[in-house]
Amino acid sequence: MKTSLFMAIAILFSTMTLSAQTVMVGGEKMYANKDIIDNAVNSKDHTTLVAAVKAAGLVETLKGKGPFTVFAPNDAAFAKLPEGTVGTLVKPENKGTLTSILTYHVVAGKYDYDTIAKAIKDGKGKAVLTTVNGGKLTASMNGPRNVVLTDAKGNTSNISTYDVMQSNGVIHVIDSVVMPK
Repeated sequence: MKTSLFMAIAILFSTMTLSAQTVMVGGEKMYANKDIIDNAVNSKDHTTLVAAVKAAGLVETLKGKGPFTVFAPNDAAFAKLPEGTVGTLVKPENKGTLTSILTYHVVAGKYDYDTIAKAIKDGKGKAVLTTVNGGKLTASMNGPRNVVLTDAKGNTSNISTYDVMQSNGVIHVIDSVVMPK
């Protein structure tokens, strides 16, 4: 009986640990022990982002040690862009522009929700994040747990899913593509 009880408790704790480390994105589990790319390719909501990352040649970078914070636009975010934009950007001759846009969605370091919220509070309502491409994203709060990103052009994007932990950083799913100058 004692052995059965201990086994049941061990199974319960191992299940709790797995659940605490996984988040569902695009209908699929994202695992904290996988890197940004290995998780992103499994999300049915990020097929456009994955295709763009491949076209820009950023796969190996985002599989790197990091840590990285990625503000990952979902497919619906890309669909908000003017018709033909994505198709044009993934052409080889536009690789530089595509790379600039994608690296504008990445910040060096691991910024989970609590870190971003604290930076916003410390900044008296705004936190300026420097992206990998050198541009700035401004984070602010719109409600008790809604972080809004404002890009260099004044457009906004909401974080819809926070703290998708990765082995080399963290992903936050956003509802609009942010654009550098």
